[in-house]
Amino acid sequence: MTRNPAAILREIEGLRLRFDAEASLRKRELVTGLGASRLDTAAQVLRLHEVLCFIRAYPDDSGLLALVGNTLEDFGKRKDLRKHRARLADSGVAGTAIHYEFYHQMAVWLTDRWPDRLRIDWPSCESADAIEKILPHLGLFSESPALDEQPFSAREWLDRMKGPAETDAAFLVGRMARLKMDPFLRERFFEDLAVPMIVDPGPGGPSRTGAWTRVGPPHFQTLDLRRGRPDLATELKRACPEIRFARPRQAAEVLDLSREALVTRSRDLDAFAFGDVRDVRFADCGDGLTIVFIGMIPERRLMFETVYGYLLLKNGVPLGYGVISALFQSVEVAFNVYDTFRGVEAGFIFSRLLTTLRHMFKARTFTLFPYQLGGEGNDEGLASGAWWFYQKLGFRPRDEELLELMNDELRQMRKAPEHRSSRSVLKKLASENVYYDLGKPRRDVIGELPFAVIGTHITAYLAERFGSRRDRAAAVCGKAAAAMLGVRWPARFSADEKRAWDRWAPLVMIVPGVSGWSKSEKRALAAVIKAKGGRRESDFTLKFDAHAKLRRALLKLGARDI
Repeated sequence: MTRNPAAILREIEGLRLRFDAEASLRKRELVTGLGASRLDTAAQVLRLHEVLCFIRAYPDDSGLLALVGNTLEDFGKRKDLRKHRARLADSGVAGTAIHYEFYHQMAVWLTDRWPDRLRIDWPSCESADAIEKILPHLGLFSESPALDEQPFSAREWLDRMKGPAETDAAFLVGRMARLKMDPFLRERFFEDLAVPMIVDPGPGGPSRTGAWTRVGPPHFQTLDLRRGRPDLATELKRACPEIRFARPRQAAEVLDLSREALVTRSRDLDAFAFGDVRDVRFADCGDGLTIVFIGMIPERRLMFETVYGYLLLKNGVPLGYGVISALFQSVEVAFNVYDTFRGVEAGFIFSRLLTTLRHMFKARTFTLFPYQLGGEGNDEGLASGAWWFYQKLGFRPRDEELLELMNDELRQMRKAPEHRSSRSVLKKLASENVYYDLGKPRRDVIGELPFAVIGTHITAYLAERFGSRRDRAAAVCGKAAAAMLGVRWPARFSADEKRAWDRWAPLVMIVPGVSGWSKSEKRALAAVIKAKGGRRESDFTLKFDAHAKLRRALLKLGARDI
């Protein structure tokens, strides 16, 4: 291994998709050589990191897997990484800092795990004046004489107010978490502060380098990867992958892994931030591919749709993530594969995801919204031609104008195979949802359901009956809805079920014809509402979708003028 380390790096990158015996032996030699080498640039260090992460997800054999694992474990100690630490900031590589305006819940989680590593990025902070104004609410009244008169800056005050073992960010986040206020309002308030923060590097993460969890025996790659486009119609006929619920300890570990996967990429997702360890399940898709579904705590669930975040794992290594919304036997899907693993098995992984969702929610229609396709400012998706990736799998717009535009592009491609859609055409194509239907297309699917209209009718009802006294609505409507449905309320309700009942009660009062339903139909509606506050939100969707009369009634309400 006397060659230039840059040449060795190029060779192993070229071998990453080869899995024959010769390539396997050579990879091991190259990983060993690169582990002891020193690369010249930050870009080269990052490329080495990514190829090691790829091999960890797609290992040839146990020896190479162990070698790569050890190399990644020591990656943060590399001299070339330390030299280029500043340029590698926000890469998620071990030993580098992360800068981001974290939302409150994720900031709380970071503070709980690394209280000495999260700090305010003062040079980038434009909200110092806003922080200064709330300082009296973060201290005690006995501190008010100083807070009112002393001319200290917000940074100086936080340094004086924080404890000796905590950072300025830990103090700010911790004090705000303890303020007596509605948690939704607190989070909005914190978000409006827009406080930039830094997670300093240190042992134990967060990093992409150590992002791994044990989910089963490793799968060793001996065949070429499935890089082609699957026949989605055939794939969706497959049996459901084996699904199991995670034990509490494993659920907590994978929930932390999902949050680290976002933090290290400067992203946030409510489904992970408010994930519920009681509702984590693993779908074993074979060949080392596992999809981890994470439900949300009952307090954070939406009024109608069931929401799950999911993490894609290959041999325990995160490949990507997403979020789904389910109702009316339809599922809206957001699908993201990390840069390191793009262009490899995305089509196959996406098909396994949809197959699993079809079984979990008895789905007959799948929806992709514009951002997923490259619309709504998603320039990366636009540049990658994401719209055509999904079109070739069978997704179609329902807008007649877009269908004609799609067909016109297809005609041009048949005449000139080298034709590629222009950016302006892709932007227009990606301006509306696309759908994949199992059977005849229908209108009662996510993406077309009139949730906003139903919400407006609820507002009109509450405005007429309660006006500014909406605090009375939950109790009054809750009792009335219970009487209407013949439910003992709230004696046999858990706290989460009672919250769900309070949220749904105003809707029950305006559901068309509900007072004339049979006893069994009313009991079924009560079970639907309680399931919204149950342990697993997927139960809500299955009960809701099975209640044909409720579905029809809500569609009727959504069709009324507002």
